[in-house]
Amino acid sequence: MRGGMIAILGSALVLAAATGANAGGQTAPAASTPSRAVSVPVDPAAILAGRKAAFLLSAANFGGMKAVIDSGGDVTKQAFAARSLANWAKALPGMFPPGSNVAPTEALPNVWTDRAGFDAKAAAYAEAAGKLAALAKAGDKPGFAAQWGEVGKTCGGCHDTYRKDDKKG
Repeated sequence: MRGGMIAILGSALVLAAATGANAGGQTAPAASTPSRAVSVPVDPAAILAGRKAAFLLSAANFGGMKAVIDSGGDVTKQAFAARSLANWAKALPGMFPPGSNVAPTEALPNVWTDRAGFDAKAAAYAEAAGKLAALAKAGDKPGFAAQWGEVGKTCGGCHDTYRKDDKKG
């Protein structure tokens, strides 16, 4: 199961890299020939599917970390999950290129109209998750538990501002 989750997340991150560099069908230098430009079409439905999959994987990682915290388990085994969250947070802005605000997205329009704010919240999430990964690697159970809460706050702060409220329908 872990291999499947890694494959899905890897696909989402590859899609993020491609769409982040080529948002709106713009051209970017080809990796093998820097002097040649290529155009990669942006498929909003594929971007939406990729970001939804990555959000679900992030939630699974986050829930798994909470289970380890609650059981007093070995937090060093959560370093990969925490690094995954940090990497996702870094890739996250690229998963919201212009034109990807399509149904059934849960993103609010201000993701695109307040891009600087959105990028700042993603950066805060990445920084918090990076600290979480370092604490996991160090085996610092109390620090990991406290930082897990901070990661949740940064994640939730973005959702509060840039995501439709599930309770409203």
